[in-house]
Amino acid sequence: MATLEFRGAIGKVFFDGGLTEDGKLIRKAKSYRNIAQGVNAANLYNALSQLAQFSERAVVGMEKVETSEVVN
Repeated sequence: MATLEFRGAIGKVFFDGGLTEDGKLIRKAKSYRNIAQGVNAANLYNALSQLAQFSERAVVGMEKVETSEVVN
């Protein structure tokens, strides 16, 4: 039976990069690697919020991207 094996996670913070000529939002992203597998949402949000304060741009979103390997 195949299983998923955790390989790593990245926390991403998206910032307001202005608008295009069409009026669409430009998102700039900053990635933070080595996010723990079992981190809860509140702790991740707090950590990324603290890191985002170093930017002059407004935060428009955050996400956690996990990578897993399918093993047999």
